[in-house]
Amino acid sequence: MTVRIACLLALVMPLMMTSMELRAQDIPGIEICTVEKTMERRTSCLQSNVEFLQKTIAKITGDYQQRLDAANRQIEILKAAATSLQKTVNDLQAGQKQMAEDLKKKADAPSAKDAVPAKGGAK
Repeated sequence: MTVRIACLLALVMPLMMTSMELRAQDIPGIEICTVEKTMERRTSCLQSNVEFLQKTIAKITGDYQQRLDAANRQIEILKAAATSLQKTVNDLQAGQKQMAEDLKKKADAPSAKDAVPAKGGAK
């Protein structure tokens, strides 16, 4: 039984190691290119880094453009709300002013009891 496990491990381990190496190389990111010995490999490494950085910049730019667009839409909505509220305040102030004028006219106008009878009035 131990021999079977050892044989199984001997077959599976190289496959696991190979898949781990492949997965590690598939992960995008910045690589340290100074460890490469040949100029071709360094150039390839640097190009890979440049491509990764360009993709990252493009993604971040897109994300921030979406945020900026959303913020601009929100600003426009808030501007419309502020305009509406300002109109409401102006209408209320005009109504209050009209009401004050009406009250002043009522106070200034003599009431029917206080009215002076007209000359040659009823006998």
